[in-house]
Amino acid sequence: MTEREHRFMQAAIELARKGMDTGEGGPFGCVIVRGDEIVGQGCNAVTSNNDPTAHAEVVAIRNACNHLQTYQLTGCELYTSCEPCPMCMGAIYWARPDRVFFGGTRFDAAFAGFDDSFIYEELNVPLPNRRIPIENIGREEAIKVFEEWMKKPNKISY
Repeated sequence: MTEREHRFMQAAIELARKGMDTGEGGPFGCVIVRGDEIVGQGCNAVTSNNDPTAHAEVVAIRNACNHLQTYQLTGCELYTSCEPCPMCMGAIYWARPDRVFFGGTRFDAAFAGFDDSFIYEELNVPLPNRRIPIENIGREEAIKVFEEWMKKPNKISY
C-alpha cells in the first residue's frame, strides 16, 4: 500500500467512524478519488434515511457522480472501509471506477453483525425457491420496450 492509498483508506475509515458516532448508520465509509482529490464521499445512512440502499458505497457513488456531472466514474478509484456487499458491487460495476480498495472483509463485517452471506447464497437458488420468491411475468410486453430502445436514434448508451 502506498502512502497515497493509505491516506484515502484512512479517509474512508474515518467516515465509517463518523457515521457510526453521529448515528447516521452502520460503521461503513467510502471515498471516491480522481487524481489526488476526493470527488465523492459517503457513510452508511440506511437507518437515518430509512433507505436500505444507502450503503456507504452507493452514497459515495451518487455524491461523486453528482459532483462530476457524469453517470460513470472512469478515471476514479473507490476506497471503502469494508468489502462491498453484492448490491454495492453491482453499483460499482455500473459506475465503472478504475480500481476498488477495501479495508475489512465481508467476514469481518459478518462477525460484527453485518452478514450478507445469505445474499451470495440466494443468487445460486432457482428463482421460485428463493426466500423472496421471484417470478417472470409480462415478458412479451416488457421486451417491446427494449425493442423500442434499440431503435431509438438519440439514446445515450451506457
